[in-house]
Amino acid sequence: MRTNHARLQVTPEVGTWLARRSSKAEDWTTEELVAAKRGTTVSVVIPARNEEATVGAIVTAIREELQERHELVDEILVVDSHSTDATAEVAAAAGADVVAQDAVFPALDGLQGKGEALWKGVAATTGDLVVFVDGDLYDFTTDYVTGLLGPLLTDPSVAYVKGFYHRPLNGAAGSEPEGGGRVTELVARPLLNMFWPELSGFVQPLAGEYAGRREVLESIPFVVNYGVEIGHLIDLVELRGLDALAQVDLGHRVHRHQSTQALGRMAGQIMLTLFDRLERYDRLVTAVPPATLLAQFQRGTSADGVERELVLTDLTSPQRPPLDSLPVAIRPANALQETA
Repeated sequence: MRTNHARLQVTPEVGTWLARRSSKAEDWTTEELVAAKRGTTVSVVIPARNEEATVGAIVTAIREELQERHELVDEILVVDSHSTDATAEVAAAAGADVVAQDAVFPALDGLQGKGEALWKGVAATTGDLVVFVDGDLYDFTTDYVTGLLGPLLTDPSVAYVKGFYHRPLNGAAGSEPEGGGRVTELVARPLLNMFWPELSGFVQPLAGEYAGRREVLESIPFVVNYGVEIGHLIDLVELRGLDALAQVDLGHRVHRHQSTQALGRMAGQIMLTLFDRLERYDRLVTAVPPATLLAQFQRGTSADGVERELVLTDLTSPQRPPLDSLPVAIRPANALQETA
């Protein structure tokens, strides 16, 4: 007996969006973007924690190619997120402005996490467009910046641009060409497809390279930890609509991979952020909120004789409010000058 199976396909909304809002970094030359800039100012924010091995080359490439040679980028800021190595010194020597994460809004208690560094980076810069680039990239090229700026400088209806790329996973057994992005495939993508299927067209929803218009970034909250990226996408599709978002193929990305246990903690933060958004946007009502304590095991011996050591982590995901909601008194006119 023959069984007929309907052909699976994404919704018309997502299919149209994929064709309309997906592009490649090489679709624009730097010269074309400089011409399209027309007085728009651009800031690049690089969050960095113990990235002395990579951050200097990233800053140097942006400064030489996009700031000095082409005058596309106006400001390069490295937010030093409690580094214990020479990250700050290397970044400054390469030509970046550098600010300590806790020095921005010193009246506020400092919080830990990548999202906190990004929020502080927006506050401490002045560009009309803000580009975020992770500080741990080994194969950085300035195409990352120009690719993300392309849609924003050439289409005023685009508010936020996400990067995507091929992400190999390098290990002792060799290299798996598309093995990176494990948290994306195991956690973020299934949950987004379940609850925000309109976001299912994003190739890498957790990518650390993205850009947005200042007024847009200042209008949304920032989860202070690794939930920040998924929080951005959900908030923006709810507030601005899918067509205000775009994605750009940036080619190839190699960076320092985290341990499986670290990825577990990241996954927990992302899940808690998504559950917060489910409640916020009335997508799901639960009788009991999700617990925030994560139990993991590592090699060692506990008091009960089990050959594992129990490690507990609080995954509570605090959020910084939209920057445009802060009182004027707490926000200096030029945060970078005030905290330098």
